[in-house]
Amino acid sequence: MERTVQKTHPALPWYREVSGTQWKSFFAAWIGYVLDGFDFVLITLVLTEISDDFGLSTVQAASLVSGAFITRWLGGAVLGALGDRYGRKLSMVLSILLYSLGTFACGFAWNYHSLFAARLAIGMGMAGEYSASATYVMESWPARVRGRASGFLISGFSVGSVLAAQVYDWVVPSLGWRWMFYLGLIPIAVALWMRRALPEAEEWTADVAERGARPNPFRPLFRTPRLALVNTVLAVAATLCLFMAFTPGGAGMVPVLSVVAGLCLVAFAVQMGGRRGWLLYVSMIVTLFFAFLYSWPIQALLPTYLKSDLGYSTEQVTDVLYFAGFGTMAGCWAAGFLGDRIGARKAYALTLLASLAFVFPVFAVDDNLVLLGCLLFLLQATSFGISGLLPRWIGGHFPTASRGAALGFTYNVGALGGAVAPVLGAHLASGMDLGQALAVLTFAGTVVVVLLVGLGVPARLNRLADPDAVEDHLAAAPGHTARPAREPDRDPSR
Repeated sequence: MERTVQKTHPALPWYREVSGTQWKSFFAAWIGYVLDGFDFVLITLVLTEISDDFGLSTVQAASLVSGAFITRWLGGAVLGALGDRYGRKLSMVLSILLYSLGTFACGFAWNYHSLFAARLAIGMGMAGEYSASATYVMESWPARVRGRASGFLISGFSVGSVLAAQVYDWVVPSLGWRWMFYLGLIPIAVALWMRRALPEAEEWTADVAERGARPNPFRPLFRTPRLALVNTVLAVAATLCLFMAFTPGGAGMVPVLSVVAGLCLVAFAVQMGGRRGWLLYVSMIVTLFFAFLYSWPIQALLPTYLKSDLGYSTEQVTDVLYFAGFGTMAGCWAAGFLGDRIGARKAYALTLLASLAFVFPVFAVDDNLVLLGCLLFLLQATSFGISGLLPRWIGGHFPTASRGAALGFTYNVGALGGAVAPVLGAHLASGMDLGQALAVLTFAGTVVVVLLVGLGVPARLNRLADPDAVEDHLAAAPGHTARPAREPDRDPSR
């Protein structure tokens, strides 16, 4: 259960507890999340134009969407570790630079392979942006409103997705698909400009910088030359397996490739967590995998369902996607307030439980666009929108010194569920209607996540290995942690 640190609310309204500098920090990070949503929808919007220009097969085109997932785990871990060691601000800047280079390169791509390589860079930057910005904002804002910081921050994804759909209508018909990627540099430049003079996150400064600590979350992976060699081989194997699984080269071997990649990533999780934290890392990855598995079938296949099963026109599909996007945005905002009031874990589980009431009704409507839009708004608000609390919920499980790498690694390994979800949804659709397949997958995945989060499974398993584990590291005020932050693994020779 989550601890309540402050029982009496201050006289000031909550938004006045947040200083001008903290608001500026938030908006600088929020723009990064807008870019995340913009790019995710962008590649799906221009996929038809890209396929026509480069003569791509359906499998090749789909691999461009999945390509970013191949490097997310690596980007989240590496850039998160840099944030743990050298500061959150540096990690944010490096993430956005990597993201911008990938976006810029997409506009200049001359064939499938060059575009796929650019998507790999975007995946690494996207993963680093998530962990760096989330830890930066939550460690900068007052403890009492960190749920709101998390929810408001993730709402940027929805803003980006809605913005991409609108910009597509304005730009692509007259200027072509490449200009969508060129225009993506504008908010990137704004984000870098806003971040240039930001102060470092208060909690990281107090717990790490001022103590002269130099945390290295990767130390367990490179403790000896032999171990370093083994883990380097595992990293290469995981990357190659994911690459083949998400591209035409792995046709017919996807199950085997997926198992090998999964075992390699679990091996990293066990080592990074150490003997007292490995259960937390692995259970967090499993929970997040199912979180993506329940939410991303609709994100990826809803337009296909609307066009193929319901026969909606392009304009009608756009209207429905607006309902979904604004529902997610509203859900993120509401999640932040609810999370601060009753705790992130309870808010996450209860809201997801409520979302089950809307899953099957959404796919039962076929000829009423307004009713479908309203139901989808409610489903996305309670289902996908509640994911606005994920940074707050995940981050609370890890100490400051390892939070960036731990959040970045576990979240982005779990994000592979987002790559599996559309494939699984399409497979289920071979034996039933696509709408029914999406409803079944969403409902089943949601039930699993409700149980894992509601029962606090990651935290409970963590206490089995580490009975003294802190329940919520983010509940303490900045600079006043419940106990000194420690790295998840200690050299046994000490």
